[in-house]
Amino acid sequence: HSVVRNALFCLETAANQKENHVYTKALLAYAFALAGNREKRKTLLDSLEKEAVRKDGSVHWQRPGKEPEADLPYYRSRAPSAEVEMTAYVLMAHLTSQPAPAQEELAFASLIAKWISSQQNPNGGFSSTQ
Repeated sequence: HSVVRNALFCLETAANQKENHVYTKALLAYAFALAGNREKRKTLLDSLEKEAVRKDGSVHWQRPGKEPEADLPYYRSRAPSAEVEMTAYVLMAHLTSQPAPAQEELAFASLIAKWISSQQNPNGGFSSTQ
């Protein structure tokens, strides 16, 4: 359909910009995964992997220029909703692929899921409504 083709062209143009925010890359990676564009999906996921924060056996993404958190022994603050959202989009981009994700990709996705699950509040929800 021409509307979808034009929308994908617009997204490809945006993806080709030199400086994209990590949140934008996460959304684009998921959009290209849904569209079946494996090459663009992989390029964006490779770029995102370089920006990943690896901590305590988990992986997540945060806003550029964010102040480092204080490392307190008995307190762990929850990440802002935007960081939970962008990390969730990266996870969905990893898991939305044809053919099914390879074992290596599933292993990396499990590290992302570990971080996301650590962000749940005591009621099982998240700071984000998305």
